[in-house]
Amino acid sequence: MPVFNYTARTLTGELQSGSIDLPSEREVVAHLRKNRMIVVKVQQAPKDIKFSFGGRVSTRNVVIFTRQFATMINSGLPLVQALNILAEQTEDQTLKDVTKAVVYDVESGHTLADALRKHPKAFSELFVNMVAAGEAGGILDTILLRLATFMEKNDALVRKVKGAMIYPSVIFTVAGGAVIILLLFVIPIFQAMFASMNTQLPLPTRIVINLSAAVKSYWWLMGGGAFAAVWGLKRYYATPNGQLFLDKVMLGMPVLGDVLRKSAVSRFTRTLGTLIASGVSILDGLEITAKTAGNRVIHDAVMESRKSIAGGETIAAPLQKSKVFPSMVISMIAVGEQTGGLDEMLTKIADFYDEEVDAAVANLLAAMEPVMIVFLGGVVGGMIIAMYLPIFSMIETVQ
Repeated sequence: MPVFNYTARTLTGELQSGSIDLPSEREVVAHLRKNRMIVVKVQQAPKDIKFSFGGRVSTRNVVIFTRQFATMINSGLPLVQALNILAEQTEDQTLKDVTKAVVYDVESGHTLADALRKHPKAFSELFVNMVAAGEAGGILDTILLRLATFMEKNDALVRKVKGAMIYPSVIFTVAGGAVIILLLFVIPIFQAMFASMNTQLPLPTRIVINLSAAVKSYWWLMGGGAFAAVWGLKRYYATPNGQLFLDKVMLGMPVLGDVLRKSAVSRFTRTLGTLIASGVSILDGLEITAKTAGNRVIHDAVMESRKSIAGGETIAAPLQKSKVFPSMVISMIAVGEQTGGLDEMLTKIADFYDEEVDAAVANLLAAMEPVMIVFLGGVVGGMIIAMYLPIFSMIETVQ
C-alpha cells in the first residue's frame, strides 16, 4: 500500500504535516476531511522511504514491546501516543518500522488488531486474536500483560527443548569432523607406511583404509547424497502425510519423545488457557492452538476436539483417542469443562508440565552422555586401534 505525505490545516488554522498509508490520494483527502482538516497538499512519498518488513522480529523484543505497551495503556496514555513512544524507543529497526505502520493504520480508522494482523512476522495470529478480544472487552492493558507473560513462558519452554539438543549436536559434529580428518589426512599416511611393508594387513585395518580411499575419491558423491537426503526429508516433511509420520516417530522415540510430548502438552494447555481467559471463544481458541502446536499429531488431536465441541460434545474425548495426552491431563480438562473453570485448569496443567519438561530434559542429557561416550570410543577409538594393529603385529614378530 503506498505512503502519502500530506499538509493540512486544522479548524484553528494550525498547519500540520505527516504521512499516511492508504490505497489512493482520493482516500487520503477523504480521510483528512473526515477528521475536519483542510487539505493543503497531498503527494505520494518516494519509493525509497517506504517501510520494509522483510526481517522477523525476535520474541524477546515483542515481549518487551508488549509489556511497555500494556504499562502505558494502563497509565491512561492514548493508543496512538503509546505506539509513537514505542516506535521511537525501540532499537529493533524492523519493529520500529512495523510500529510506525501500525500507527498509520490506527490513525486511518483501523482497529489495533486489524493493524497488527498486517504484520505476521512480528505479531502471531494468537497475539492478534487476543488483542481483538481485549479491544472488544475494554481490557486491552490486562490482555497485553497476559500476552507478555505467556510469550515469556512459551519462549523459555522452547529454549529448554532446543538447549537440550545443543550439547549432543556439538559432540556429534566434533566427532564427525574428527572422523573426516582422520580419513582424509591421517589414514593415508599410515597407508603409505603399510604399503612398503608387503605384509597382510588385519581386516579392521583394510576396512578403514578402503573407507579412507572411498571418501577421498567420492567425497563429492557422498556430500551430494547427504544433501539430497536432507532435501528429500524436508520435502517429505512438508507434505501432510510426511509430517504426520515423522512427528509420530519423534514422539515415539525413547527419552526424546518424552521431552517433546511434555513440552507439547505444556504449550497446548498454556496457549488454550490464555486464549479462553482472554475472552477468545473456545472454537477460535482451539483453531489457533492447533496452528501453534508445532506437531502434526497434536494439531490433528486438537482439531478433532474442535469438531467435537462444534457438535455439542466435550474436548476431552478426542484428546484421549489421540493417545498423546496423559490420562491426568484428560481427567483435569474434563473436570475443568464440568466446573466451568477450564482456563484455570489448563494453566495449572501448563505450570505442572513446565516442571516436568525440566526433569525430562535432565533425563535426556543423562541418557545421551553414555551414548556419546560409546559412539566416540567406538568410532574414533576403533579407527585408531585399527591403524595400530599392524604395528603391534610387527612388534610381536620382531620379538
